[in-house]
Amino acid sequence: MSSTGTVAPDLRHEAEIGVAVPDALALSLRAVHRAASELRRGTPVLIMGPGGSGPGGNRPGGNSPDRAGAGPEDAAGGPLLVAAAETVGARGLAEIAAAALQPPLLLLAPVRAAAVLHRPVAAAAVQREEGVVALRPPAALLAPEALRRLADPVAERLLPELPELLPAPPLAPAALALAKLSRLLPALVAAPVQAEAAARLGLLAVPAADVLAYPASAAASLTRVAEARVPLGDARDARIVAFRAADGGIEHLAILVGEPEKLAAAGGAPLVRAHSECFTGDLLGSLRCDCGPQLRGAIHRMAQEGSGVLLYLAQEGRGIGLVNKLRAYTLQDGGLDTLDANRALGYGADERGFLVAATMLEQLGIRRVRLLTNNPDKMAGLAACGITVEGREAHQFAANGVNNGYLATKAARFGHLLG
Repeated sequence: MSSTGTVAPDLRHEAEIGVAVPDALALSLRAVHRAASELRRGTPVLIMGPGGSGPGGNRPGGNSPDRAGAGPEDAAGGPLLVAAAETVGARGLAEIAAAALQPPLLLLAPVRAAAVLHRPVAAAAVQREEGVVALRPPAALLAPEALRRLADPVAERLLPELPELLPAPPLAPAALALAKLSRLLPALVAAPVQAEAAARLGLLAVPAADVLAYPASAAASLTRVAEARVPLGDARDARIVAFRAADGGIEHLAILVGEPEKLAAAGGAPLVRAHSECFTGDLLGSLRCDCGPQLRGAIHRMAQEGSGVLLYLAQEGRGIGLVNKLRAYTLQDGGLDTLDANRALGYGADERGFLVAATMLEQLGIRRVRLLTNNPDKMAGLAACGITVEGREAHQFAANGVNNGYLATKAARFGHLLG
């Protein structure tokens, strides 16, 4: 069903041409992917709780990726209409006001809420990098520019009137998770609504359970979609294999040097590096990090050894995305280290998951590896996902005079094994 309610041309004769009904996983991923796109363009999205349903679906905690249309539910435990503070405009705020059962709330990560309120908030939640703080903003803050200032610590210019602190609604964690999946600042305008009211506005509904399950579901659905020989300066015998999730989102790549699959089939453990993409370091040669040297150094070492796999993962900025990484850089220039800068944006210190890497390795037939890393969390994460880590190969490069503090933070606060 399209946003205007018309049937897409390729589905009009579904019964005649025998198109299979999508399975539950495909529907779930599709719903979340669409909801993330709506948030990015400033459109409100309806988060449905257990028992909520929309047209074409009535499973507990889930429904099809269609327009909202469930019956009325009480404000405390009912559906939540949310919009990203970073992108919402006057139209989106008007839509929330039209459907809301109560005045809108502002949902923030605890560390960002502490900055807004000028006092500590939920210290335990900050330490665990979880939880949501709900604020009742004064009417003056419910305007697009004011909301953007509240969401973004880089644009620190708060209004003198402080919002009221309130209990967070039950679906607030799913709302912040959806903002993170959208690579937006995790700050949202939210209001409890009746799903029917949101349906009249043509707004998309997504189950909270599907949002929370999305990272694991998308990773588990990765499949190989393309492969080609790509001779590299440091490894002429190289291939690139592209993997895509069932939602059709951004691809992850595996750079294969030599024939690591044959080594794995013979019982060996190929050299493997899980490398998160870094536009500034990998492509531009930024001196703020050591990503570029790590990328090129890994490929060079694999070529010397005769084989290896570099997993090039679409997890920019430890999973916060390029735009937010640039914001984090600005905060670092103001005195924060890389960990505290991520937290100040409302993100965890490291938002990456390891199931993506493990799924790619399994599809390559590689289940035992020697991991090229300084990060013990990568070893533990891959092992938890079923990959046998035979050992760690150190992968350290000297500081360059600019990234000294960055490397020191990696060692002191992230636990990286650096000399």
